[in-house]
Parts: sequence; C-alpha cells; structure tokens
Amino acid sequence: MEFAELASEKEAEESHRQDSVNLLTFILLLTLTILTIWLFKRRRVRFLHETGLAMIYGKALRIRRPTRAAPPLCVTFDPEVFFNILLPPIIFHAGYSLKKRHFFRNLGSIITYAFIGTATSCFVIGNLMYGVVKLMQLVGQLTEKFYYTDCLFFGAIISATDPVTVLAIFNELHADGDLYALLFGESVMNDAVAIVLSSSIVAYQPSGANTHMFDASAFFKSVGVFLGIFSGSFVMGAATGVVTFTKLHCFPLLETALFFLMSWSTFLLAEACGFTGVVAVLFCGITQAHYTYNNLSDESTKRTKQLFEVLHFLAENFIFSYMGLALFTFQNHIFSPIFIIGAFFAIFIGRALNIYPLSFLLNLGKRHKIRGNFQHMMMFAGLRGAMAFALAIRDTATYARQMMFTTTLLIVFFTVWVFGGGTTPMLSWLHIRVDVDSDQDLHKTKQESAWLFRQWYTFDHNYLKPILTHSGPPLTSTLPSYCGLLASCLTSPQAYESHEQLTDPDADLIRGDADLTFTFSDTAILTNGADAAFASGGSGWSANGKRSGSTSEEALERETDSREQELLSRGTRLVFPIEDHI
Repeated sequence: MEFAELASEKEAEESHRQDSVNLLTFILLLTLTILTIWLFKRRRVRFLHETGLAMIYGKALRIRRPTRAAPPLCVTFDPEVFFNILLPPIIFHAGYSLKKRHFFRNLGSIITYAFIGTATSCFVIGNLMYGVVKLMQLVGQLTEKFYYTDCLFFGAIISATDPVTVLAIFNELHADGDLYALLFGESVMNDAVAIVLSSSIVAYQPSGANTHMFDASAFFKSVGVFLGIFSGSFVMGAATGVVTFTKLHCFPLLETALFFLMSWSTFLLAEACGFTGVVAVLFCGITQAHYTYNNLSDESTKRTKQLFEVLHFLAENFIFSYMGLALFTFQNHIFSPIFIIGAFFAIFIGRALNIYPLSFLLNLGKRHKIRGNFQHMMMFAGLRGAMAFALAIRDTATYARQMMFTTTLLIVFFTVWVFGGGTTPMLSWLHIRVDVDSDQDLHKTKQESAWLFRQWYTFDHNYLKPILTHSGPPLTSTLPSYCGLLASCLTSPQAYESHEQLTDPDADLIRGDADLTFTFSDTAILTNGADAAFASGGSGWSANGKRSGSTSEEALERETDSREQELLSRGTRLVFPIEDHI
C-alpha cells in the first residue's frame, strides 16, 4: 500500500515537472518570436510576418511524446482550451479595435461578402471537394467513409479567412483605409458566419435510413438553426456589452478588471446557453467600444486597449506556434495528395466566386465603386489562419475529420507564408495607395455611409448615447417636452456638465453638407451666421433669410469631428465648411 502511494506521488511529481517544462518551452518560444519581430521591424523586413515566424519556431520545436507518467499539458493539446481561452481575446480585440469610420462606410459591402460570400464559398468548396472524394473512391485512395455533409463541413471551416499578415502590413504601410476596412470587416464577420454555418451543418440530420442524403425538412431546420444561433449570439453579445456600465472611475484597477471579466464571460455565457461565443464576444467588443468605452476613466481606456492588444498578440502567436508543433506531434495525420491538391483548387475557385461576382453586383448600386485592383487584392488576401485551425482541431475523431485537419494545417501554412509574404510586392503591382492619411478622406459625402446606418446614427446619438454613456445631447433636448421627468432621470449628470456634450466621436461617419453648424446649448448656428432651431426640431434660417426645413436630425448629420477645423470658445464649437473634392 505504501509502495503504491509512493509510486503515485512520484508519478504526480514527474507530471508536474513535465507540465512546467512544456509551458516554459512555449514561453521561450514566444520570447524568441518577439525578439525576432523586433529585429525584423528594425530592418524593415516584410516578407515574413510574426505569425509565420511563430509557425517556423513551432516546427523547429520538439517535445517528447507524452506517456502515462508524463501526460501532456492541456494548454498545449486540448482543443477546448483553444476555443475557450485563446480565441476570445483574439475575436474581442477585433471588435473592440474596429475602425468605425471606414467600417460603417462600407457596411453593406462587408455584410454582403461576409454572409452571402461565405455561404457561396462554403457550398462551392463543399461540392468541389465532394467531386474530389468521388475521384479518390475511383482510384482507391479512400479507405473509409467520407460523406457529402463532411465536404460541406470542410467548406464551412476553410471559408473562415484570417488575413492577419496582410492587415498588419496594410497598417504598417498606411494602405488605403477602405480596402483595409473591407478585408478586416469581412474577416471578422465571416469568422462568425463560418462557425455558425459549421454548427448548422453538424445539426443537419435527415430522417430515414440514410442520414447523409438531402432532406428538405432537415435543410430548413439547419437554416433555422443558423438564424437562431447567430441572432441569439448577436443579442447576447450586444446586451452584455450594453450592461457593462461601470461607475468605478475612482478605482481604475477595479474598473479594468470588471471590464475584462464581463468581456470574457460573454463568450462563456453564450457557449453555456448553446449559442456561439465567437459571435457573442465579437459584438460585445463592438458594443463596448461604442458605449462602455465612453464611460471608462482615462486610465482605464488606456489599460483596456493595451490589455486586449497584448492578449490578442500572445494568443494569436501561441496558436500559430502550436500549428507548427502540431504538424509533427499530432498522432492521426492523414496526408492525401489528391484531397490536398483538390482543396487548394477548391478554395481558389470558391474565393473567386465570392469576390468577383459580388463586387460586380455591389458596384451596380455604389457611387464609389470597388475598383478592380481592390478586388484582386481581396482575392489575394484570402488567407486562412487561427479560426480555420481551431474549428478543424476541435473534432478529429473520424477519418474524414482527421484528413480535414491535416489539409487545413497545410493550407494555413501555405497561405500565411506565400500570400502573406507576397503582400508588399502585390500592393506595388496593383498600384494600391500607401502612406494614406487616415483622416484625409473626411471630405467624402454623407451618401457614402449606408442609408440604414445614417438613420441608426441619428436615433443612437439622440436617445441611446445619452442613456448609456456620458456623451451626446441630454435627453431633455431630444425628447418631447412632456417626457421631461423621464428624460431628467435617464440622462447622466455628466452630460449637463460637459462643455463638449455634442461632440460625438462617431460624427465623422456621417458626412456633412456644404453648410455645417456650430452649437451652443440647444441652439445651432450656421457658419454663415444664421440661427437654426436645434433642440426643438424647428426650422432654421438660410443665408438669404428664408426659413429652411432643417430638423435636429438634419443638423446632426451636418456635424463632423475634424479637430483640426474646430474652434472651441466658451463652450461653443465652431466647425468650418469642408470643401468637397470628389
């Protein structure tokens, strides 16, 4: 009995030591990656991104095969840890650091590429891969079952793009903001669509003996699952972001900690309720950046930005490091040359049928077209990365899933190294602008913003911002007079105290007309000197002395937050007209 206890204690001690070695090895690996990144930045090396470096170092790393005496650390090998620990900060940072001006100006295009484009890519790749599977059966290269639903599932997970390398180079070179927004917005949104789409395909269960044939009722059930999961996750994420209303200004450490915990718990809450944490935490980040960020103390705003940026950096590089390691440590790789080559052709065709036809249709109704060189760059930048890998490694129990995982790993390696490394030459070859000032396009007209967003902006600025934040006009100036008591209760006291109560960081999303306004208290005055009724929603006066039908919403749309062209004096904000160069 004593001998058994001694052996058990010795086994536990050895396991603890091995776990420490594994963690230390990965920490040293990340340290080496950071030092190499620093060297590359000093030398202005752009042919290889930090994620590619992490993959190379992961390949060079060797950890001995685990035994019963020394089982592997769960952080290193457990797929659920990727999903619950490493993915949330990556996705949240994408939403929290969103550049709203360019994102919302291209909102319609981004949604089209993310939803219709990802679904198109999924079904194109799935059907092409089903043909590849049939070919493998003919030549005797398929040893076990590989169903049509498996091909669709592969199409869903491999449609999740992650152009982190391209976007990092874009950011460093200050490439065109609209192109950056299209790529970034599509990659963020289509990650969410891909994971919900894959869940819907898994939920596809036809009735009858053959559970892998097409069944109309099962198909519409899967569509319902897709809509239900996505909308439920969206509502949960947005609601959690809105209720994160902190009043701990005097204690920035506690405020930052509460913000962090509320953000992370959104992901886990959605997963626990049967929704998708990726979608929930994405929209939680967008909502918190829009509302909660305005309520944080100055110190907490800096802390939260830096905290999630560091977590995003470490988590992403950890995942890419493990990709390099998994190429050698994963025990059930299935390398099928026909399947791998077919997958490369399928994702190329699927990406092309996503970008070019949708761009053509979008350009039919756009005043400012998506130019051909932008479309080629979007086609080139369809890299695969952390999301595709995480979805593939989550389930490797069957023969089909093991083959998908191996192929996904190789696709991520190839796209990150080849396409990521070729970003700078491609920008030059396609004559895409670099060194662009992010604020130089403030002169673009308000028609560039989506009509739906312009309506939402007016409602948000007049009613939601005053309730949920300390910015925006007091509700007493936007609600009818008979709602005065309710408006006084819901408006934050800081909204009355602030001299810049009408300064909205999102005002640049709505382009102004030739005549802009400056505001003091509840009165708006045109730059030509005429008064306009602002708070009451009444009519204003034009330059020729005639009354204009300018309402509070129209006056609001004529605002801009261009700080270089503002003149602040005695609580009055003067905004000069911006010349339209289009």
